[in-house]
Amino acid sequence: MVSEETKSKKQRNEECIINCLPGDLIERIFLRLPVSTLLSVVGVCKQWLEIIRDPQFVSSHLQDAPNCALLFFPQESISGKPYPADAIVIDESWSQSSYAVPVIGPDDFLCGSCNGLLCLYTKTSTIKIANLATGEYLHLEKPVKNVRGDHYLFYSFGCHPLTKQYKITHFLDDCAEGLPRTHKNKRFSVIQVYTLGDEKWREIRTPEAQSLNCVKTSGAINVDGIMYWLTEDIAASWQHAVMTFDLNDENFARIELPAYVPEDCSYGGPRQYWVREIDGKLCIATAQTCRDRPRDILGKLQIWTLDNKAEQRWSQKYNIQSPDYIPGPNLVHGDKIMLQRRNCNLYSYELLGENLNTNLCKISKLLDFCPRKPGNMQSYICVKSLVRLDVYKKAGIVRRSKQREGWELKKWEAWEQEFSETEKMWSGTYQDEQKGTAYANRNGKALNALLPHILDDDIRQEIGMKINQIFPNFPDQQPRPLRRLNCMASNLDRENLIGRMKNWNSITKATRQATGSIISMMRSAVDAQVGASSSNAVISDQNHSNGDDTKA
Repeated sequence: MVSEETKSKKQRNEECIINCLPGDLIERIFLRLPVSTLLSVVGVCKQWLEIIRDPQFVSSHLQDAPNCALLFFPQESISGKPYPADAIVIDESWSQSSYAVPVIGPDDFLCGSCNGLLCLYTKTSTIKIANLATGEYLHLEKPVKNVRGDHYLFYSFGCHPLTKQYKITHFLDDCAEGLPRTHKNKRFSVIQVYTLGDEKWREIRTPEAQSLNCVKTSGAINVDGIMYWLTEDIAASWQHAVMTFDLNDENFARIELPAYVPEDCSYGGPRQYWVREIDGKLCIATAQTCRDRPRDILGKLQIWTLDNKAEQRWSQKYNIQSPDYIPGPNLVHGDKIMLQRRNCNLYSYELLGENLNTNLCKISKLLDFCPRKPGNMQSYICVKSLVRLDVYKKAGIVRRSKQREGWELKKWEAWEQEFSETEKMWSGTYQDEQKGTAYANRNGKALNALLPHILDDDIRQEIGMKINQIFPNFPDQQPRPLRRLNCMASNLDRENLIGRMKNWNSITKATRQATGSIISMMRSAVDAQVGASSSNAVISDQNHSNGDDTKA
């Protein structure tokens, strides 16, 4: 027999107006909803679950998903203090997220983003693939364990639009194969490839040995299922060329860079080149760097775009004056470019003009990421999607982490303690505010009870008005967030806490002073009344004495 509770739930589903609509119309409505809303209603009924989890619906929803910028700060040590990995999401309206991204652990490094999935390099023996929006993730066994000098920048992640296959690539250091090399001239001759769902990694040989240091310095990107990176070419005008690797047929190709030779100043350092993506196109950014600070940009930053891959035709897109650092692999979000300064601030600029006449206008400060090092921040353009990972969990290289990881590690105990202390201070401040309000209310009632003893109407009215003003006006007590805040929001939260504590001290001090002043006024009024009463009594006694003398 069906229970009443089950029956009423079934009735509600049948009577729900939206369920009376055709299935394709419900799907069209759902396509307009953000991922967060769809995740909150996925369990309403079986029909909604089937629609939201349908692969075709997931693909259609992904196509119209708005872009957001993901700013990633890797784990680093500053003045001997470890700082955990952290991320800030900036949506299409340039609003910044306040909460930490749950799938990013304190020791993770970001090495790729595609269709709402993040590829995270861990210090353990696994690579982590995680969905930014749903929180779903899986650990994959690394292709080579305990390779000395392995780095998160040697990994890349992408998806080919035709096959819909997600692939992780790894530039394998030749030393892992026992080939000779020097520290300053690391090279790779093999790219290791893993396709999500497969049982193992595969190795694909490059046409020739290439510079691993060049990959680490310039970066690697995936655009429309093709991976791009720079390789050395001493004979070329820029002494570099672009290498490509197609994620579909897994073939290599080479693209020559522009013949234009940039002019460098004599007092500057070497010229640097970076692989970047702007508006879904491969871009090469180049600038001369400072002699004593090789990561700092000197002079103008030139950005070239590959307009035609088959013809290898390039055009100069931007010529930007004096940014200090260039984030990547994505530096343009919407119609603005993001650039870093040495003061640890990140700014957005509107780009006006074309080619050599490009100007930076309408500057807006996005955030202050001090004490983080300005050259370490990464920026990715990503989306929030419903792409599922459970279909890949049965693959042979999927691993369950057996070690303690994340915030459980001992080195993050101080951060956890600081987080706990902050929450205790907020709780204590709220309690102090409540006690202060209760104390003021009790004093107000006691003082109001004494008002009838003040006979002078003007004085009584004045004191009554002052009593009404002593009640403290504390800000509303907002519920504390259950989720961990990101680094910028945590800094702001601590500033708000300090400000609120100072405000409490000021209000409490002012309330006590006002209460003391009122008590003094009431004493003076009572004393005046007593004095006046005594004087009247003396005058009355004198009048009686004078009357008796007259009679006598």
